[in-house]
Amino acid sequence: MDPIQTTLLVIAGLSIVVGLYLWSTYNGLVTLNVRVDEAWSDITVQLKRRADLIPNLIEAVKGYAKHEKEVFENVTKARAATVNAEGPAQAAAAEGMLQSALKSIFAVAEAYPALLASNNFLQLQAELVDTENKIQASRRFYNGGVRDFNTMILVFPNNIWAKQLGFSKREFFEVDNPDAIAEPPKVKF
Repeated sequence: MDPIQTTLLVIAGLSIVVGLYLWSTYNGLVTLNVRVDEAWSDITVQLKRRADLIPNLIEAVKGYAKHEKEVFENVTKARAATVNAEGPAQAAAAEGMLQSALKSIFAVAEAYPALLASNNFLQLQAELVDTENKIQASRRFYNGGVRDFNTMILVFPNNIWAKQLGFSKREFFEVDNPDAIAEPPKVKF
């Protein structure tokens, strides 16, 4: 085999290796990107579920606490902000508002023993706590997907190709006020 053929074989071999690497990297990034999109979708589904529960909860409390108009307005505004949030940053800001508003509605509810004994209220409360747990799990799943995706983009040599292949870092779902969502709203009996 002459030197020209050897050189051509080496170039062909290297081209194949680089091509396989790019193919594998691209497919890995697409897969992780889709997982992050799916995880975000899970969060939005749970946020929507909670947003659908809140009007029922407000109506249950309204019958007992008609004079607490400001509390209901704050919950409604916070709910609207959560439903209309676009992306993790806006959703995180809305989460803090909604958690504070929900705590205030449960504080109002504590003043009405008959309300706390209502099966409808108790069922709504249980569903809300369940939904909060699901939101928390979805948020962890989403952030894990973002972590894996961002890591794959940032490691060498992927960091050379990722941006050229059209991929950029994704945003974590971080809450502005972590204390506001540290645990689901509580109701004391």
